[in-house]
Amino acid sequence: MSKNSKKDTPATGKSGISEYSVVCKFHTTGDRSYRIYAANEAHATSAQRRDTMMSILTRMGLASKANVSATKLSQVELRKMVDTRSGFWLLIAVAALTLVAVFITALFAHEDQRTLRHILSNGLQPAGILLPVVGILVVTSEWSQRTALISFALVPNRTRLLAAKVLAGCVLALAATAVALVFSLLGTAIASTDVPNVWSLPVGLLLQDIVYVVTAMVIGIGFGAALQTTAPAIVLYFVLPVALAAIGSIHALTGVIDWVNTAEALEPLTTEVMTGHQWAQGLVALALWIGISLGVGIYRLTQRDLAS
Repeated sequence: MSKNSKKDTPATGKSGISEYSVVCKFHTTGDRSYRIYAANEAHATSAQRRDTMMSILTRMGLASKANVSATKLSQVELRKMVDTRSGFWLLIAVAALTLVAVFITALFAHEDQRTLRHILSNGLQPAGILLPVVGILVVTSEWSQRTALISFALVPNRTRLLAAKVLAGCVLALAATAVALVFSLLGTAIASTDVPNVWSLPVGLLLQDIVYVVTAMVIGIGFGAALQTTAPAIVLYFVLPVALAAIGSIHALTGVIDWVNTAEALEPLTTEVMTGHQWAQGLVALALWIGISLGVGIYRLTQRDLAS
């Protein structure tokens, strides 16, 4: 360790942290990157690591940032979604697949499908499928990359931190919807079809498109918070709707599954202006998926020991 880094090493306190090896970590907050040292978790208890981190943050003048505004906190979480390699390439994949879906529909679909509403419906599918994975990663990476200690030291209120992740996810989902809309407008112009109302896009349908992408992202964040491990969260997110659809093939359960499985209840969101009955099914399914996943996630997040 260099002479300069030795000066930043905290002095021995009641927790006896001088006996533990020190690891250099980088954590981005706002527009600046701070070098933060954390005691090696193999030798320190959760309480010691928490005390050590708060001591270091105080010495570095960062302890006051624990009261950072919700807007600033959401900006930090949004940067986490786009700055990591996995998040960056997933977003590149969403943009590329959106472009491919739009122009395949515009150039090769049946003529009556080359309308703005149908092109946009197909263009939103990559965002609806892949953005939730970004939401899962922004939560699970706190544990897999061991940044939870730093995040919770800066923001002790863990529920507030999860709310910032949800808000950042909604912003990213809105951005993805806007990109899909722009691509769809270009695709519709290229399609040059003579079908009536080719540019028709009811406001209600546009709002449903937004709901489709935003709720998918929120559910993804909920799964990440509930399971807190990347692989099981991603697998369960994609497998559970398929399992419910398989159960729904049982005639006696078809009516029940239509109110539970989001894949069935939310299918009309991007294709048609939904009726009152369809909205009732969709809202019940969303309440179950979002409520249960975020509810379990909040409980686990607030109860989990940083040592685990």
